[in-house]
Amino acid sequence: MQPPHTSQLAPEEFVPDKHKTVDIIKVSARSRSTAVAGAIAGVVREHNRAEVQAIGAGAVNQAVKAVAIARGYLSDDNIDIISIPYFTEVMIEDQERTAVRMVVEPR
Repeated sequence: MQPPHTSQLAPEEFVPDKHKTVDIIKVSARSRSTAVAGAIAGVVREHNRAEVQAIGAGAVNQAVKAVAIARGYLSDDNIDIISIPYFTEVMIEDQERTAVRMVVEPR
């Protein structure tokens, strides 16, 4: 049995006020990791920060691969990114689900 956990948002030091309105990139197990990577790279270039959300093992796998691929895309522009993962609770069809979210931003 897993220990209970509360809904947790990204620590405030990782979410400056001016960046709180960036849309969340939602990833499914069927998402193409290269397409998600392109979206991450584009959002990081434009807003200096991206947030990626995945629910389920397959989706988390695709999201992690996408962040790794996006790191390569952004290295061409001399942007070195880091990822800060955290858990959060989301409502989907009136059910509370645990999602993994990753803040992706330049180092």
